Amino acid sequence: MPKQTFFNLSEKKREKLLEAAEVEFSRVPLFEASIANIIKMAGVSRGSFYQYFEDKDDLYFYLLENKLKMIKGNFIDLLEKHQGDLIEALMEMHDYFLITLSVEEEKWFLKNALLYTTNRVESSFTSVLDPYLDGQVFKKVKGSINRQCLNISDDKELLHIFKIVSALAFNNLIEKSVKGLTDEEAIESFKLSMKLIKQGIYKQPNGENERG
Repeated sequence: MPKQTFFNLSEKKREKLLEAAEVEFSRVPLFEASIANIIKMAGVSRGSFYQYFEDKDDLYFYLLENKLKMIKGNFIDLLEKHQGDLIEALMEMHDYFLITLSVEEEKWFLKNALLYTTNRVESSFTSVLDPYLDGQVFKKVKGSINRQCLNISDDKELLHIFKIVSALAFNNLIEKSVKGLTDEEAIESFKLSMKLIKQGIYKQPNGENERG
């Protein structure tokens, strides 16, 4: 996270620094990015930069988290829209992210993040649902989910479903970036994954669901 001195700057100066950083991180992945390029474009000194951020990683992940916030904010609304269908809500949220990934000004920043992913980058993407998994917010999420269509016994299993789907969504985004899939191809692939999640991959005797 930025230091307090960054937030003490005027909005115009903050935006100029973040815009310069986004240009640099869109041009090259994080490990190749140059602080010199960022501060030159932003018109700040190197000393000032380190008063605002610990290092370029600190700045990078602040930008990345800000971009993911817009996706985090509407999950409960999507659950209500789909009458509590967890998978349908997650698929629409994933589709929204793919649309964002296709917007030109966002495309290369996010593509570099996905193509040159690290454990911390993966954690940022797969934690999109984290705000909904703890405390009072999770209670609200639980109340919005139609459990009648889920083969789960408790909240622990519900949390695990979130983790599985988040991992599959991240893998789909990686696949789209690496293989150059179209939005339609990536969406179709993710829908297939979700279909298999819904159906299960083992046939059950007498049409019943077995629990291990």
